Amino acid sequence: MLIFEYKLDGSRAQYAAMDEAIRIVQFIRNKCLRLWMDERGGQGISKNDLQCYCAVLAKDYPFATRLNSQARQASADRAWFAISRFYDNCKSHKPGKKGYPKFQHDNRSIEYKQTGWKLEPDGKHITLTDGCDIGCLRLAGNPKQKIAAFPLDQIKRVRIVHRADGYYVQFGVKAERAIVHQPTGKQVGIDVGLKAYYTDSDGNTVDNPRQYRKAEQKLKRLQRQCSRKQKQSQNKKKARQHLARAHLKVQRQREDFARKTASTLVSSHDVIAYEDLKIRTMVRNHHLAKSIHDAAWGTFISWVKAYGLMHNVPVIAVAPHFTSQDCSACGALVKKSLSVRTHICPSCGVVLDRDHNAALNILAKALACTLGHRETSGSPGNASGQTASTRLSPRKTSKRAG
Repeated sequence: MLIFEYKLDGSRAQYAAMDEAIRIVQFIRNKCLRLWMDERGGQGISKNDLQCYCAVLAKDYPFATRLNSQARQASADRAWFAISRFYDNCKSHKPGKKGYPKFQHDNRSIEYKQTGWKLEPDGKHITLTDGCDIGCLRLAGNPKQKIAAFPLDQIKRVRIVHRADGYYVQFGVKAERAIVHQPTGKQVGIDVGLKAYYTDSDGNTVDNPRQYRKAEQKLKRLQRQCSRKQKQSQNKKKARQHLARAHLKVQRQREDFARKTASTLVSSHDVIAYEDLKIRTMVRNHHLAKSIHDAAWGTFISWVKAYGLMHNVPVIAVAPHFTSQDCSACGALVKKSLSVRTHICPSCGVVLDRDHNAALNILAKALACTLGHRETSGSPGNASGQTASTRLSPRKTSKRAG
């Protein structure tokens, strides 16, 4: 499914109506969750029961009737998603907290299915036809691009999203994006880090943009200004909006860089190997947590998998054990602390950058794992459906950041 997003242009009354619809969605989601909790943990409560409960809520609360019936069911689906994820974590014995469903207090979106909205013939306006009185909204964006170019039966979801800089509409179009990949004959392993965004097995590096670090002084200043304002005042509200827009800009910069870098990497290689890092565990190091979050390795790897699926390029995850410690030339174990950035092997005498040595080990592991097994089913994190038994090392020490 492809997502097309447009900014919405409307009046203040329409924005207020969208906010009211979003609050109704939050109300229905929380009421469905309360029903599951009241039934002694929801034993016997199914997804269909929650959707049927939406009709009961519409009768008991007149304001809920204003929302489209399928939008109410989509709100119940959100509650069921949280419940089912909690059950799955319990069944799989996930370590730590299992994610017990919580009541929502900051919902910012509303989702329609195939009713409750109508596209105008010009392809530049959308009309929400339910009882929330939102009305007709203009799709702001590329004037040459019209969503009406897609058959209406391919649009399966329409989502209204409230962000710091305005309201957006997302169209979920049922379509598959396939790109004809031009073979290059190149295989690469990448080692993500903090000094460089990533280093590949050919010795090439991509500079870490550090978007948050560059904007940190401005964010701190806006945060101080927001803290000084009187609570529940209009000045406080304006300061919060300025701060939220600054954070949103950093988020978009990070996302844009990750997408472009991932697209370039996938389009220029036929096989890509990366480390299956446990980022959630790594950020427990409070000295490196801010830098790790700023690098956004998870976002980058997600886009590498997505583009790998589009290009039909194998994207292989390998275990991170000792990729920085083992010598890529002779395999000898060369222990080094995180501050040591150069790999010097006393056995064979090879001298490499620490990250370059790790990237070579990552590629070697991936090729050894997949040799003769390209058509077997892969791990859930493998975007291309390719495979590999990635955790081959008997050692239990995991790689640290950098």
